[in-house]
Amino acid sequence: MDVSARADYAVRALLVLAEDAEDGPVHPAEQLARRAGVPAKFLEAILADLRRAGFVTSQRGSGGGYRLARDPADIPLGAVLRAVDGPLAEVRGIRPHETSYSGAAEHLATVWVAARAALREVLDETTLADVLRGELPEHVRAMAAAPDAWRGR
Repeated sequence: MDVSARADYAVRALLVLAEDAEDGPVHPAEQLARRAGVPAKFLEAILADLRRAGFVTSQRGSGGGYRLARDPADIPLGAVLRAVDGPLAEVRGIRPHETSYSGAAEHLATVWVAARAALREVLDETTLADVLRGELPEHVRAMAAAPDAWRGR
């Protein structure tokens, strides 16, 4: 899995907004970029995608900026990645379940579908609130704690 810069920046910006969600301040894009540690120009386009997906709202004017449109517990990471990058997993530009092989690779499509399912198991079941609190789902913590989870391959 390769998490794009867009996806990483989107999640980091949303985490800043989630951190302040209770008092609901509006964050100008430049301030949000600075707090999230992401390039401001790059973040502008990402925020437009997040607004279209219904994760943030924007307010124009001198006091304008962005805020979360939903509770952080209702925003799974997988949905954020899809909003900025499209499907979680593709093979040659098509979805894993649409692949078809013959001969020696006949069962490869099943592997690609399983890989997508593993991504979904982590990303669709982990929310912004989980990450912010550091209270990740048990199965995610177990996967990350596995002895070979950090092995560089």
